[in-house]
Amino acid sequence: MSTDTKMSELKQLIQQLPKAELHLHIEGTLEPELMWRLAKKHDIALPFSSVEAIQEAYQFNNLQSFLDLYYQGADVLRDEDDFFELMWAYLCQCQQQNIVHTEIMFDPQTHTERGIGYNVFMPGFAKAIEKAKAELGVSVYLILSFLRHLSEDSAIQTLQEAKPFYSMITAVGLDSSELGNPPSKFTRAFAQAASQGFKLVAHAGEEGPPEYVWEAINLLKVDRIDHGVRSIEDPILMAYLKEHQVPLTVCPLSNLKLCVVDDISQHNIVDLLNDGLRVMVNSDDPSYFGGYLNENFFALVDKLSLNKEDAVKLISNSFSASFLPDKQKQIWLTRIQQIAQD
Repeated sequence: MSTDTKMSELKQLIQQLPKAELHLHIEGTLEPELMWRLAKKHDIALPFSSVEAIQEAYQFNNLQSFLDLYYQGADVLRDEDDFFELMWAYLCQCQQQNIVHTEIMFDPQTHTERGIGYNVFMPGFAKAIEKAKAELGVSVYLILSFLRHLSEDSAIQTLQEAKPFYSMITAVGLDSSELGNPPSKFTRAFAQAASQGFKLVAHAGEEGPPEYVWEAINLLKVDRIDHGVRSIEDPILMAYLKEHQVPLTVCPLSNLKLCVVDDISQHNIVDLLNDGLRVMVNSDDPSYFGGYLNENFFALVDKLSLNKEDAVKLISNSFSASFLPDKQKQIWLTRIQQIAQD
């Protein structure tokens, strides 16, 4: 069997396997077409002449250059229907890619800072999530994420303002500009979130150093690390992550687009996996980074010679690291093994 045939068969298997996605920013699924249409709807002047011009702008040299466009794009989200459309479009992608469970990050401050309240975006999200559960068979948990470039007091206020919607929220996270905004900046906010019973996650070790991963673990007491690829620079940290099986929600195409790596062939996800760490594949902000979950896997097949065993392990890790009940995890893990062995 030729290499091309093996790669094609592996991609077919990846498509066929049920998958979970644990690192996905809903605002980062805003496709250029939807951005353009909502700008027209709300009579918002974009600094682009066409949908194609928006697509051409999706070239970044670091995390901040992406975030500048990301927040600009989010400004077209104004009413409940906009947030429904945004969420529904991603959940339809889940069905097409056989993502059966997703844990979605949303950034309240991106919206509240411009006068769009929880009473606008949360009902929009809820409507799409219920529709997806009924019509697509996709289960969804929400992760309220603090913007780390803003103050801890703002994060605490954001958590308090979310109280009427706590029943919709599974976890609290930390994202946005990593450099200069260490996890230690948010110790009180995360302690308050933990006291409310939320699971905890945080971006660390993407652009920031391994020390940020240590802070997220030791000070924020997180259940998962988002990204974490720079952990490989610290052998003691690597040993800790392996021993405690701390999940790392790795995003290959994101790392490529934001220049964390120069080429997917240089990505360390397979090295991390082979070192015994609980890593998994995610798409992060797929509209901006050139691919949803399956496209991230396909890039690894093409550029890293990902094999069947590794692909199955990465997909299984997403379920084992999810916040699903153990019984539900086991159902999906068993199903994965059944399909992989056929």
